[in-house]
Amino acid sequence: MNLKQLGSNQTELEIKGARVLFSYSTPVACESVGKRYRTNKKWSNTTTRHINAWLGGADAEAVSQDFFDNLVKGV
Repeated sequence: MNLKQLGSNQTELEIKGARVLFSYSTPVACESVGKRYRTNKKWSNTTTRHINAWLGGADAEAVSQDFFDNLVKGV
């Protein structure tokens, strides 16, 4: 497990073979096995900017917030 501060209120966690983006304290995007995912839940404009910047314009499948919550459960 590796934790990296990316910027103000942005953190990346490496866990279970995935990189997970946290905006504030909420997991909202990840990359695993070459695939990228983003939450389909509407958060603040700031969180949306965090996600878009982290993805860098790459395509990402929109999945439920539960996907991210379950991915980091117990960490």
